[in-house]
Amino acid sequence: MEQRRATGKDHWYHETQSSLSTPEPVASVPEAARVDDPFCLDLTLPDTLKPAPAWLLHARLIASGLLPDTVQTSRFHTLSSYDRLSTALTVAQVYGVQRLCSHYAARLAPQPSPDSSRESNHRLTQITQYARLLASQPTLINARAWQQLEDVGLSSADIITFHHIIGFIGFQARAIAALQALSNITVRWLPGLDNQQEADAAAFLVPGREWRAGIAIKNTQVTPQVTTSLKPLAGILAWDESTLQHLNALIDALVPASSEIATLCELNSARLNGCVTRFDTASARWSGAQTLPEAMRAGEHALQAWSDNARVSAYLPVLRLLTLSPARFSSAALIPLREGLTSDQDIWQLLGWCGLCGWLDRLYAGPGESD
Repeated sequence: MEQRRATGKDHWYHETQSSLSTPEPVASVPEAARVDDPFCLDLTLPDTLKPAPAWLLHARLIASGLLPDTVQTSRFHTLSSYDRLSTALTVAQVYGVQRLCSHYAARLAPQPSPDSSRESNHRLTQITQYARLLASQPTLINARAWQQLEDVGLSSADIITFHHIIGFIGFQARAIAALQALSNITVRWLPGLDNQQEADAAAFLVPGREWRAGIAIKNTQVTPQVTTSLKPLAGILAWDESTLQHLNALIDALVPASSEIATLCELNSARLNGCVTRFDTASARWSGAQTLPEAMRAGEHALQAWSDNARVSAYLPVLRLLTLSPARFSSAALIPLREGLTSDQDIWQLLGWCGLCGWLDRLYAGPGESD
């Protein structure tokens, strides 16, 4: 097959094969790559969100750590800058938030392409397909998909970092979508963009399934001290200790003060993303109307008929929209939240937590499975 790659990007979509041409690729919006804020991508915080919340510092550190301008690869850390930015762009395309897509397309364009060998092209194809699948349909990830990552040369450390990048971009997409809504920025939604589909209800009808890791646990002298959400994952996430530490701090800083609201986000995210383990754990902690978890298990129609708590009923469509279709999230979606929350800071924290729950769901769905 002839190897080819467009030398310019007039849209966000990229091919997985490398280039044999000599001209340097040029981004269609090169200024989108140059930002001082690697998380908000230089979106100006409205006055209602100033001073910047504490959790934003941790998000920026994670963005810089996972997606630096240059990466020193080695035998056990093979993900290059091209691999990381290509993955980031693939996931951004799934969620369709324009600012995110433009940024990662602009950063990817000048990166040197991988060599044109069959092995290199196959590796990039597998990485791209896996990233798209985990971002859009996490329930379809299985042991065969993990094995394919190992087969193309990703180490255990690579696989964990790779999953973090996919989860982080989903979190970033939803946090930016929420920030744009809070700033009254018009949503530029692309016609034809598919929404993420709700996970099948069948998987949730048998609670109590046990989660197990799909890759080797890293042998460390000291078990990482992490928050409750990460404890089952600590052994495998230790392969990327830096990201684990920052993610742990981000969770502690971002989780809403109201345990009911925090758990509601976890239930919503886990149900839509098909993460049975996290749904069961959140259900056991849920202190509100006990009929809600069962209605959520049964699916959208049962949930629409549920009305035991007016505030929860008003919040759920907002969380659902942000989870399944961040590109369509606009200021109009905030109306139910403004009626129940006292400040834009609280709203952004809630919606940021909603996005972070999606990252956690994919850490469970990617490197592990429920029996």
